[in-house]
Amino acid sequence: MKLKLIDLKESDFNLVKEIYDYYILSSTATFHKDLISVEELKSIILVAHPKYKSFLIDYEGETCGYCYISQYKKRQAYDRTAEITIYLKPEYSGKGIGVETMTLLEAVAKKNEIFVLIGIITGENQASIRLFEKCGYEKCAHFKKVGEKFDRLLDVVAYQKIINE
Repeated sequence: MKLKLIDLKESDFNLVKEIYDYYILSSTATFHKDLISVEELKSIILVAHPKYKSFLIDYEGETCGYCYISQYKKRQAYDRTAEITIYLKPEYSGKGIGVETMTLLEAVAKKNEIFVLIGIITGENQASIRLFEKCGYEKCAHFKKVGEKFDRLLDVVAYQKIINE
C-alpha cells in the first residue's frame, strides 16, 4: 500500500478541521456537538511535540485523513501510555488505510518509549471497534451512557494494546 504519515504542521489545521467537522456534524465518532475552532483543535492535537506526534495520512499522493498520538493523562505515572486517534475522509474508509496507519503509529510510539496504546471509541462505532480488534487491541473498559449526542445516550468503550514490555 502506498501510504505514509506526514508530520502535521500549523498550516494543516484548516484541512484537519474540515475532516473533523464532518464527524462532528454527521456521526457519533466524536462527542463534540458544535463545530470547534482551529484554535481549539490546536489545543487537542499537538504539533512538533517530541513524544506525542501528529500526522496527515497520505494515500497514493492524496491526503485522506489525519492521526495522532496524545498524552493519556497529565501525570508522570502515565507517561508510558498514550491515546491513539485516526480520522479518515469518509470516501477512504474500508480500504485498509486504518490498519496500515495503526501499524505506522505503533512504530512511532515504540520509538518514543510509549508502552501502551489506548483507543477511546463510541460504543456504536463498529467500524472503529473492528479496526482496533483487527490490530490486536483488547477491550478493557465499557462506560455506559456517558455521552449524549443526537438526542441519544451513548456508551464509550476503551481498547488497549501493550506494544512494548
